[in-house]
Amino acid sequence: MQDREGRAPVVIELDLPPPDVAAAPILADDAPQGAGAQAGLRLLQRRPRPVLRLVLAAGAGFVTLAAGVAAWDFTQSLLARAPVLGWAAAGLVGLLVLALLSGAAAEWAGYRRLSRLDALRAQVERADDLPKARAVAGALARLYRGPEPSADVVDADALLAMSERALMAPLDARALGEVESAARQVALVTALVPVALADVAAALFANLRMIRRIGEIYGGRGGVLGGWRLARMVGAHLLATGLVAVGDDMLGSLAGGGIMSKLSRRFGEGVVNGALTARIGLAAIEVCRPMPFAALPRPRAGTVLARALKGALPGL
Repeated sequence: MQDREGRAPVVIELDLPPPDVAAAPILADDAPQGAGAQAGLRLLQRRPRPVLRLVLAAGAGFVTLAAGVAAWDFTQSLLARAPVLGWAAAGLVGLLVLALLSGAAAEWAGYRRLSRLDALRAQVERADDLPKARAVAGALARLYRGPEPSADVVDADALLAMSERALMAPLDARALGEVESAARQVALVTALVPVALADVAAALFANLRMIRRIGEIYGGRGGVLGGWRLARMVGAHLLATGLVAVGDDMLGSLAGGGIMSKLSRRFGEGVVNGALTARIGLAAIEVCRPMPFAALPRPRAGTVLARALKGALPGL
């Protein structure tokens, strides 16, 4: 049977089983695989072996002891020969010690801030009644200097939802801006700089800086050791959830990288590296955010990548 225009009718089978997404080929074998971002992620996930950590700790202790003894001997000998220069050297050594102590205090404070975010997230997850929800909402309001929870709300879930919308929405917008900036930078460097290992270096530095800034946005600003700990937490989160989550529109971004590779392999690699950097940034938001996504929608890597690369790469 045909319609008036001579076209045959279309039959739609409603009882067919759903397609197997995992078995579907997303990229060809010769398509870009995002080597830069994946190499950066492996460096973030790598953990020194216990023997290596012991060697590094012993070496650092020995170097510190040797430097202290050398500085002491030098200052003592200089005091004996020229007291004025000796006292000047002693003052400089004292300033160096104070600087080292202040740096250690900053590292300790950074660890405390990260631990505070972890504790708040655990309290949010355990807030199954109104007193617990009101207590954690008040703690979040004091941390971010936002409005205190309303006394008129008598439901724990509603109270947490109000706190998430009021406190997390502006922070999420700033964090997503950092993710978009890092994804754009990695994609452009990969696509436009024909230098060996440039994409790996760009992905590594951009990801580390992005993770540090996201931690600062959510109140987890730390020093060098705190930033490295945060990077390892993000790597562990990616290992637990998968770099490319099933159901995320990340798959569409990878497919887009395969299409772009037909025009230029460097542009296709840039799209894939940018997509993986966006996924790492979203994992950093999940780790640093003291409240899980509930009232607000969870951002998707494909949407973030589309905004990041809008107008940056041709054909996007």
